[in-house]
Amino acid sequence: MAVANRSSPVVVGLAGLLLLAGSVAARRPLRPLLLAPLATPLGVAALAVLAWCASSLAWSPLPGLSLRTLSEFLPALAGAYLVARLAPPHLAALAGPAAWILIATCLYVVADLASGLTIREALGQRVAAFAFNRPLLTAMLLVFPLAACLAATGRRGLAAIVSAVVAVAAWRSVSGATVLGLAAGALTFCVVRWLPARAGIGLTGAALLGALVLAPVEGDLLARTMPEAVHQRLAASSTRARVAIARSFGAAVAADPWRGAGYGTSGRFQDTPAAGRIEPELRVMLAVGHPHNSFLQVWAELGLVGATLSGLVLILTLRAVAAWGPLARSAALALLAAAGIVAFVEHGAWQAWWTAGVGAAIAWLRALTYQLEALTTER
Repeated sequence: MAVANRSSPVVVGLAGLLLLAGSVAARRPLRPLLLAPLATPLGVAALAVLAWCASSLAWSPLPGLSLRTLSEFLPALAGAYLVARLAPPHLAALAGPAAWILIATCLYVVADLASGLTIREALGQRVAAFAFNRPLLTAMLLVFPLAACLAATGRRGLAAIVSAVVAVAAWRSVSGATVLGLAAGALTFCVVRWLPARAGIGLTGAALLGALVLAPVEGDLLARTMPEAVHQRLAASSTRARVAIARSFGAAVAADPWRGAGYGTSGRFQDTPAAGRIEPELRVMLAVGHPHNSFLQVWAELGLVGATLSGLVLILTLRAVAAWGPLARSAALALLAAAGIVAFVEHGAWQAWWTAGVGAAIAWLRALTYQLEALTTER
């Protein structure tokens, strides 16, 4: 992704197909690997979210846009699911090489930024510092489970190095979301590592569910409480524009709160019926492409039903993670916190590159559980 920042869906999709072909050739039983998880409460809830997304095409005022968004999201989701389900048993042995690849990638990013993007220019690519935001956000997702895999087998030095290099690359970049995600993940890991399991789960769940519940009123809350001095200090992050965007999409949610405008309509939300029912001064910011808050986007496109189903998926995910051991649970909660806070301030909810990155991170997280089980058996 550092060279071609939209490549992760292709890479993960190809990896998923190769893993599937290898599993078929090795005659691995695929039903318990791929179908059985979908029959669990968490799997059923996730399928219900997808079913509601598909159902919303019936009332979407922009069916072409909705279908195009779905056609980009579903293949990335399928590839991510295949990788997350089939790759973990094979990943533990590759943690070392993966760490060095991640280190080399981040050093390349730092070097190119330090040179004024001369490498990107020489390669004939777009010369813009923000072009590295997506690969660094992907590195941010991967570093938590990967570092935990390394630490679990005693390679704490390499775990520290890869974590530090990713942090340096994030700090050197213009991606404030990557820095925020790393900080949130690291803080969560340190806090929940020493808390009782229920307390750690409850703290993380409260933060994520709070972000979901408060998303429709986020803009109004920030407009009333955020001091002018904070806006001035964070001018580079366009906080005023972000608050205005959140207010506009929040008003659109209030105009159509139950079923939403339809899946994928954020790309042209100013053309939806809900946009016509809010104040003219709030409609301008609806044309930005998405609300820069995935929780708010779910509300705007899928309404209360979609938000409720998404909250159920989150609760069931936390319940599943609660059964894990301390290290795996801490890494999982750190990943949830990092991904959640980035989703709260950054990209669109259905972007394929993010879906692929999350799938890869989950694969490494599940590889950690396999690794810990193997170490327990050896002892």
